Amino acid sequence: MSAPGHARVAVVVGNPKPASRTLDAATYVATELGGRAPDLVVDLATLGAGLLDWADPTVDDLVSQVSRADLVVVASPTYKATYSGLLKLFLDRFTPARGTGLHGTAVPLMLGAGPAHALAPELTLRPLLAEIGAPVSLRGLYVLDSAHDDPAAYADWLASARPVARALLAASSESSTTGVPA
Repeated sequence: MSAPGHARVAVVVGNPKPASRTLDAATYVATELGGRAPDLVVDLATLGAGLLDWADPTVDDLVSQVSRADLVVVASPTYKATYSGLLKLFLDRFTPARGTGLHGTAVPLMLGAGPAHALAPELTLRPLLAEIGAPVSLRGLYVLDSAHDDPAAYADWLASARPVARALLAASSESSTTGVPA
C-alpha cells in the first residue's frame, strides 16, 4: 500500500527474457512519468511456472500489489502484432468483479523491430487494460527495439504524457491523504 501522500507507481513487463530491453524501456517511462523510480517492478520472466498456477501465492501477491498501484506501465515486446502470451497469463488474473481489477492509470508500452506495428499498443494492449478495469488516460507508446535506450525515442510522447500522468498521480496522492477518492 502506498504511504499517505505518495502515489504508487508500478511496472509490469511481459518479455520472456529476464532483464530485457522491454524492462529497461518500461522502467524509464515509469521513472519519467512518476518523477522517481517505480515502487514495484514485476519482470514476469522471473516468475516461471508460478504464472500457470492460479494458487501461486507469489503471483497472487504481485496481482494484489499491482492492482493497488496508482500508475502502472504495462509493457511487452510485439509478437505477431500483439502483446506476449506471458503478459496475457498475468493480466488474466485481474478480475474487476472480484475486486482484483487494475485500478490505477495504465500506460500501454510495446517495443518492436520496425514501424509496421506502431499501432499495436493502442489496438491490442489498450483494450485489454480497459477490460480489466484500468483507466487508460494516456495514449499507448511504441518504441523501436533499436532505440529502446535513446531518450529521444520517448521525448515527444513524454512531453505530452508527463503533465497528464503527474496530475493523475497528484490527484491519487491527494485522495490517499484525505481519504476521498479522486
